[in-house]
Amino acid sequence: MGEVRENLPLEKTIESYRDLRVWQAAIELVVSCYAETKNFPQSETYGLTAQIRRASTSIPANIAEGYGRDHAGSYVQFLRIAQGSLKELETHVIVAKRIGYLDSTQEVRLLQRSDEIGRMLRALIRGLQRTM
Repeated sequence: MGEVRENLPLEKTIESYRDLRVWQAAIELVVSCYAETKNFPQSETYGLTAQIRRASTSIPANIAEGYGRDHAGSYVQFLRIAQGSLKELETHVIVAKRIGYLDSTQEVRLLQRSDEIGRMLRALIRGLQRTM
């Protein structure tokens, strides 16, 4: 999939999923999710904390896994799975705010990053679909 390009300056060729801005942004979201959940109650270790962390790590993992596929259709399918994980994460964040584990600032920050990644995923999917 090295021929796939994102809107990068000077038309930089994408040589690895690690070159994709959407993957990089998703990794930053994972780091933020871990930081925001570290102060959740210990009783949530296997509950909401684990759900938020699992959903967030699923996003860049599916971007990477899809990139490694030989067919654009398979790549798109993995990107759609990443979109689903993103929506799952957003739901967990909203729940965490409503039960008092996150404050409004934390919720907004995570949801804004989610929205940005969602837009990037949609753009990448559209671009791949044009090449199919």
